[in-house]
Amino acid sequence: MAYQSIEEVKRQMERFCAYQERSHFQVEQKLYTLGMIPDAIDHIMVHLLDEGFLNEERFARSYVRGKFYHKAWGKQKIIQGLKQHQVHDNLIEKALNEIKEEDYKQSIKRLIKKKSKTISQPKTYIGKQKIARYLLQKGYKYAEFSPFLFKT
Repeated sequence: MAYQSIEEVKRQMERFCAYQERSHFQVEQKLYTLGMIPDAIDHIMVHLLDEGFLNEERFARSYVRGKFYHKAWGKQKIIQGLKQHQVHDNLIEKALNEIKEEDYKQSIKRLIKKKSKTISQPKTYIGKQKIARYLLQKGYKYAEFSPFLFKT
């Protein structure tokens, strides 16, 4: 592997961050894979922050919107994903405000309806168990979806 100057790596990381929002953790990992030493990593991270290429809050908000509105993930799964990116708890809390409560309820209803179509007897106890497992796997809490699933 050819050695790169810090300026070359800065430009490369600017493109990396401009392509899509990145977490600090992702950028640091990328810099380590490029063989950068800790002092160089710190220098490049400061540059990316100063120039606006890297913003943890912006990343967290974007992550929440994408995972909820495009993949229909529940808050629990989103929180786990953000923790894997080593996003601070207070930023996670702020970012979760991107999800409107009404949209969250509608998502649960939509997922129940979608999963019900794939089950032969969705009104039975076993059918409801399958739907509940599906929603838990998507990151929703039992208390969030049980009123919709087990209503009389």
